[in-house]
Amino acid sequence: MKMNRIQRKFIDLKKKGKKAFIAFLTAGFPSIDKTYKLVLDFEKRGVDLIEIGVPFSDPLADGPVIQKASSFALKKEVTLEKILFLVKKIRTKSQIPILLMSYYNPILHFPQERFIEHAHQAGVDGLIIPDLPPEEAAVILKKANNFNVDIVFFAAPTSSNFHIERVSHFSKGFIYYISVTGVTGVRNKLAVDLAKNIKKIKLLTKKPVCIGFGISSAKHVKEVSRFCDGVIVGSAIVSKIAENINTSDMVKKVGKFVETLANATK
Repeated sequence: MKMNRIQRKFIDLKKKGKKAFIAFLTAGFPSIDKTYKLVLDFEKRGVDLIEIGVPFSDPLADGPVIQKASSFALKKEVTLEKILFLVKKIRTKSQIPILLMSYYNPILHFPQERFIEHAHQAGVDGLIIPDLPPEEAAVILKKANNFNVDIVFFAAPTSSNFHIERVSHFSKGFIYYISVTGVTGVRNKLAVDLAKNIKKIKLLTKKPVCIGFGISSAKHVKEVSRFCDGVIVGSAIVSKIAENINTSDMVKKVGKFVETLANATK
């Protein structure tokens, strides 16, 4: 099976000695059209991969910033179907790797038997499903493998070596390392044992390891880029969108902020 966009991106970055910058957006915040424009702008500013969050009513892993954005989007009736149309539209202009971050419930009700095929046809490269552990993912993993869609699983500070090895076995694309226990959100300080924990994971896997949760500034990005393969920023970007939601140049202002984050990995 040929490599998809995510796999090719990490190989290309590794050859160049660079680290991936992954930007998170909540689909439909503040609108589907603005999400489309932000994705295209981000790519021009050096973002390597895009993670698009599927709004959900009970986002257990998300902090208040992304919860508010999800609630906003749900009130605008943003659905999984509309998000797949959004990805299809992005694909007319861009080949940037795209992952959807969705809780299992929306996928289950799509229904899941058809979801992977539809996601693949739209141009989705990967899925992050926070409430679906590898042990419960047999159905979706089989479908994903058939359509070359990467399923990305999580490792955390509390993960045992056994769990890390399981995550490494089942994850395709990269392993998502949660830098702190708890939910997503903007934080002032990084976890003190971050470098040590990443080193431990890298002894157990050859797959790229990307760090998310609590990475909030260019300084944070630069620091963690030294010992991981990619950095994911979500809440800080969504906060910047919220700050500028009523301005006519919101896309430009958010884009400039994201550019500082992306540059910090280079």
